[in-house]
Amino acid sequence: MDTKKKANRYRRLFDQIKALVEKDSNNPLSDMATVIAVLHHKMEYFFWTGFYLLQDDRLQVASYQGPLACINLKKDTGVCWAGIDQNETVIVGNVEEFPDHIACDSRSRSEIVVPLRNSKAETIGVLDVDSTSLNSFDKTDAEWLEKIIQLVRFP
Repeated sequence: MDTKKKANRYRRLFDQIKALVEKDSNNPLSDMATVIAVLHHKMEYFFWTGFYLLQDDRLQVASYQGPLACINLKKDTGVCWAGIDQNETVIVGNVEEFPDHIACDSRSRSEIVVPLRNSKAETIGVLDVDSTSLNSFDKTDAEWLEKIIQLVRFP
């Protein structure tokens, strides 16, 4: 998908998700489930789409769509922990080249991880998206996914 088409699709998805959560949700768990459902079914290269939340110094799976997920991610390993530790979006074109990559499903080839923050700007988890193709994610994905997860309203 070219950059312009991708940005236009994300813009429409942002508007759709915003309307849904502002109209009907008062719960961050509902917000997360809505974000995941819309993204997973509207972006054809999204193979696994979900949130991991920090729980007692661990990253544990929350809302997701796709194949079975790892429930706990070992501290300071893999792309999700890189997003937490670096406190920024991480794009990996080939997960097999990423040190300590955690393979919950061997079909995943590329990944993007976006830190999720609460209303105090504290990182409380990540949005994690995997693709079965190499180099699926770019700056356009990062920009729009960062905007979209701001629609998840945590106290």
